[in-house]
Amino acid sequence: MRMDFSIILPQVRACLLGGVLASSLMVPMAHAKDDAIAKYENEPITPIPLTVDLDRDEVALGRDLFHDVRLSKDDTISCASCHPLENGGVDGLRFSFGINGQQGAINTPTVLNSGLFFAQFWNGRAPTLEEQIEGPTHDPKEMGSNWAEIISKLTQDGGYIKRFAKLYPEQGIARETIKSAIATFERSLLTPNSPFDRFLRGEEDAISAQAKEGYVQFKAYGCSSCHQGVAVGANMYEKLGVHKDYFGTRGNITKADFGRFNVTGIEEHKFEFKVPSLRNVAMTGPYFHDGSIETLHEAVTIMAQYQLGRTIKEQDVENIVAFLESLSGELKP
Repeated sequence: MRMDFSIILPQVRACLLGGVLASSLMVPMAHAKDDAIAKYENEPITPIPLTVDLDRDEVALGRDLFHDVRLSKDDTISCASCHPLENGGVDGLRFSFGINGQQGAINTPTVLNSGLFFAQFWNGRAPTLEEQIEGPTHDPKEMGSNWAEIISKLTQDGGYIKRFAKLYPEQGIARETIKSAIATFERSLLTPNSPFDRFLRGEEDAISAQAKEGYVQFKAYGCSSCHQGVAVGANMYEKLGVHKDYFGTRGNITKADFGRFNVTGIEEHKFEFKVPSLRNVAMTGPYFHDGSIETLHEAVTIMAQYQLGRTIKEQDVENIVAFLESLSGELKP
């Protein structure tokens, strides 16, 4: 049977033409997106990765341990007690409370994105998340426990025994495996896809005109000299009160105020702290290591005075706050 090509040729031509038109439209669109991304690739802030490669079973185990009150001496406090994930990874208190209603001496930092931080705690005394876990579990004012007690409790849980045996067949439930599971879970707590990150990836309309202006001013005033990188901070130490005596103004100096000095014993490290991450900062008040500042507006104003030696105009403060609010990302369940 002969096929009448005169019937299908117009359709073929139409398909080919459509394909050419589509490809001609797609190429400029692709280039436009690439150009938009390239436009911001040299910015001081970089987007949080959209995915993280971690063992799902270990993350799930770590999540359960993170929420398990049996890690505390009297079975009343879990990691999540001071770091509720639904609240930006902080409890919103100036100072958190541990076992027996004891109050801590320093503001609780967020656990979100902590896997991106170059050190843990305000004074940087723990270089890794694994080492950080030793602190709250053993601090008498926080969870007040020890590894012998913790392991004894967890080994009475048949579910934990099976899960640890599967993940760590040679060690089972042990100090290092508990720390590994919790730290792996904490590394999963990234908050990608914030409006600002989407903006950096080429979505020009992801943030408001005010937030864009705020970002320009954030850089122009010098805020990004300390708050930069993927975590927008948390990658260096700085003295609180570079241009003005913060502690002299505030008064009532405590041991916690000595910051890095408490770790190194070096005099010049007094009043020096890890620069906090500004990721999700709109959710993590009150602010500063002493939890003395309630609002972002006030925090920006005070930081400008004490760290930059500048007075920022009211409108500029509002613009910078709008930018900071655009740093709130998405925490996957």
